Parts: sequence; C-alpha cells; structure tokens
Amino acid sequence: MMRKRSVRGTTAREYESSLTKIYTVDTVQGFWSVYNHIPEPDKLSIRFSYHLMRNNRRPVWEDEENSDGGNWTFKCKKNDTDDVWKHLLLAAIGEQLSDCMADDDDVIGISVSIRDRDDLILIWNKEARLKESSTIVQKVRELLPHVTFNTVFYKAFNMHDAFEGKKGYHNQR
Repeated sequence: MMRKRSVRGTTAREYESSLTKIYTVDTVQGFWSVYNHIPEPDKLSIRFSYHLMRNNRRPVWEDEENSDGGNWTFKCKKNDTDDVWKHLLLAAIGEQLSDCMADDDDVIGISVSIRDRDDLILIWNKEARLKESSTIVQKVRELLPHVTFNTVFYKAFNMHDAFEGKKGYHNQR
C-alpha cells in the first residue's frame, strides 16, 4: 500500500519519487494485520492518495506492468469515501473484482484520491483494450447500492495528456 500527494504538472519520475510505501502484504492475513493501522481516507489531506497495487506494481501509468491498462474512476461524495474505499479494498483482497474481468485482463490496483469537493476511487486494470468485457461497474454498484456516484468513467492510461510512455502503441496493434 502506498501514499502519495499529487501535484499537477509533475513528471512521472517526480510523481514516483514522491510515493511513500506504507505496507507490503502477501496474504489476506497480512492485510488484516496492517488494515487497522492505516488511517481512513478522510484523515488524508487534499490531493493525497492511497494505492493498493497487486504484486510489486507501482501506481504509475508508465510502469511497464501498467502502461497497457487504464482505470475506472468513480467520483463519490466525501461522506461516502471511507465506506466505498473499505468495501472495494475488501473486494480486491477477496478477489471479488477479478471475477468481473475478461480472461486476459485483471484488476491490478485500486486507489482513493482526496480532492476539494468529491473524492475519486479508481480501479486499475491491466488491459485497456478489454474494458468492454468487464462487469466491474455493475459489481461496484452491487457492492455499494446505497452510494450514488456523481460520475463513472474509464480512461486508458496512454490517453492521458500527461502519459510519458508509449503513446500511440495501442493504436498500432
């Protein structure tokens, strides 16, 4: 699990250098041993984020393990953020989200980003080209029927203006 303060206009290298690894867990038991020691997202300052990434992936679009992927962004009200984050953390740890993905795709991480108004919850996937085969949005709504998301959208990492990786790569396949 990592924590990060985002600042607009930073390079991928600057962004990555400001990441702070909080914990590494290899098992569900390991997750539970650290879970209660991590402050809730509502304790984070504006523009800070938490990331739970699979394996040794870094929460950076340009990471070789991530650059073909993208993420679903769920914008939620501040009073829902802690609940949404907790439910999605538990769903990710329990492999409930992976069941919503195409055979050659996978959930590779989830993030919560604290913003001025509404907060952002992101679910990262490995293969942007397979996003249409996913039922992740339906699964999130099923897990959190009491939450109204202000916005839900998907964006491939290589489509972000700030992406410093292999732009155009997906169009050449």
